[in-house]
Parts: sequence; structure tokens; C-alpha cells
Amino acid sequence: MLLGSAASALGLSDLSSADASAGVRAALERGSAVAVAKLGVTDGFFGNPQVKIGLPGALKKGESTLRMLGMGKQTDDLVLSMNRAAEAAVPAAKPLLINAVHAMSLSDAKAILSGGDGSVTRFFKDKTQGSLTVKFLPIVRQATQRVGLAQKYNALAGEGSKLGLVSGDAASVEQYVTQRALDGLYLLIEQEEQAIRRDPVGTGSALLGKVFGALR
Repeated sequence: MLLGSAASALGLSDLSSADASAGVRAALERGSAVAVAKLGVTDGFFGNPQVKIGLPGALKKGESTLRMLGMGKQTDDLVLSMNRAAEAAVPAAKPLLINAVHAMSLSDAKAILSGGDGSVTRFFKDKTQGSLTVKFLPIVRQATQRVGLAQKYNALAGEGSKLGLVSGDAASVEQYVTQRALDGLYLLIEQEEQAIRRDPVGTGSALLGKVFGALR
């Protein structure tokens, strides 16, 4: 059985559904594993400018003022603690990402192959964003309690509020870190997907070379 018209349009008519599905699964597994390995370690977020978690909205706008008023250390401590909390949460994503890969259908595989850059990330967002949010929040909360992150955030936000820099309805620091952790995870998955599509042979995987090479 061949993938059908969508595959033929992409020049994949020589691939069986089994090969195509296996190739997509390999790409999904590779992308998720690389992202988790890079982010779920010390400085995975803090040391990567692309995903480093900075101050949330209102505080970010007032950061220069806070620093001028002598609150630079508090600001730096808060940023470091938020990134450490995200780094602690990311390893918990791996089993949920793998479960999504194993549950992938043939129609999912077709959509990913025909969807171009970002289709892997869209698949993972559709299948895992809700469950990962639920999984990350308690881990982030534990990390924030361990380093007193909520207190650091509240203290800095309190000072910012006095200066008119922060509104009273700012989102909780746990929710903010959780969302930014997910954003960083999906970004790195997307970058790995782009690398596979750009140079499938260079991945060193014969299967990825065969399936994604057929798209070129």
C-alpha cells in the first residue's frame, strides 16, 4: 500500500506506507530527544539566548528602571531561578512526547510529510501541549518553592508595582515559566525538524535519508 496522492505529489510514490510512517516516527523521536537533551540540563535554558526566560512582560519593560534603582541582583536572581525551574521540568516531557509518537496515525504521517517546515512541531503541540502543561506545572511549582522563586517574583513585582511598572493582574510565575518552557521545547523540536529536512542524509539515519530525502 502506498501513501497515496499526497505522497505522489511529493515524489514519495516509491515509498510504502510502512516506510513513510517509520521515517516520520524516527524524525519525531529524534526531534523530541534532541530538544529534551539540550534543554533538560543545567544552562539548557539559561545558557541559550534563543530560549532563555527573561522577565515577564510588565517587569521586562521596567527592567532598566529596576536596575537603576539598585535591584539588579534581585532581577538576576529571578531570571536565573526561572530558567532553572524550566530546566527541571523539561525531562518530564520525554515520555509524553514518545507516547504521542507511538500513537501517530497514518493520516498524521501524511500531514507531517506534506506539511513542510513546522509540521512536526504542530503535531507535537496538538498532541501534547495540554498534557505537558499539566505535567510541567507541579514540577515548576516544586522548583519555585525550592529556590523561593515565587517570593523573589512577588518581591520584585511588588517593587515594580510601587513604581507603576506592574499591574496587579500579572500571571503567576509558575504559569509564566511553564509556558516559556513549552515554547522553548517546541522551538528546539522545530529546529531539529528543519535540520532533518535540510540534510536528511547528514542525520546518519538511512531511514530518515530515504524518507525525507524523497522530498527534495
